[in-house]
Amino acid sequence: MFDTHVNLHGEAYEYDLQDVLTRAREAGVQKFLAICDRLDNFESVLAIAKDNQDIWCSVGVHPHHTKDFPDLTVEDLTSRATQSRVVAIGETGLDFHYGYSAEDAQVTSLRLHIEAARRTDLPLILHTREADELMAGILEEEYEAGVFQPLLHCYTGGHELARRALKLNAYFSVSGILSFKRADDVRDVIQGIPLERIILETDCPYLAPTPFRGRRNEPAYLQHVAEALANLHGQDVEDIKQVTQENALQLFQKVQNPS
Repeated sequence: MFDTHVNLHGEAYEYDLQDVLTRAREAGVQKFLAICDRLDNFESVLAIAKDNQDIWCSVGVHPHHTKDFPDLTVEDLTSRATQSRVVAIGETGLDFHYGYSAEDAQVTSLRLHIEAARRTDLPLILHTREADELMAGILEEEYEAGVFQPLLHCYTGGHELARRALKLNAYFSVSGILSFKRADDVRDVIQGIPLERIILETDCPYLAPTPFRGRRNEPAYLQHVAEALANLHGQDVEDIKQVTQENALQLFQKVQNPS
């Protein structure tokens, strides 16, 4: 399995990261994508990737933190993306639930990330919460201006954003939310997305799947995300693991073909 979204650089794993990674490898996780949420965290994220041959990373500014990087430029992102372990741009996006950063600042940052994804030809990792219509509109407008590869991570959006994003050849990642008892709306949307466009993630240390909900999440729990997706489609879990890993390697091509 390929855990395509792990947050390893924070306090959650400060004292036992190597134990966490060992458990994940023993559970069948062969590759990890460590996510950068702030430019000032990039060196920490990159160091983890450099220290582990099965970990790659991204570069980006999470929408919550756009207020802290008002002078962000495309060059800030593309220059860091030249590192061989960097295989994606993001996490970026729009999150209007908490209002940690102003909406216009989030939109500006998102557009900068899109341009960086174009210039580097790397996938763009997108976070969307309570912003489906605006996200769809921006993606369509920007895609018409120049092609890039969207990935809507930890997808909990609606049918309409999914439909419009699929027209832009987007991928979608699913997390432990898929296993939550009350997540019928999420399962309904995911069931309508072709399996060849779906990949797996834990988004650890957040969103631990059933039966670990409420605890610190770990990449080792990716097995339970795979099981939830297998149950949704009535397929064997090993088949789901295979197709989602193939999808992830198709998406993150720099993992197999480093520059």
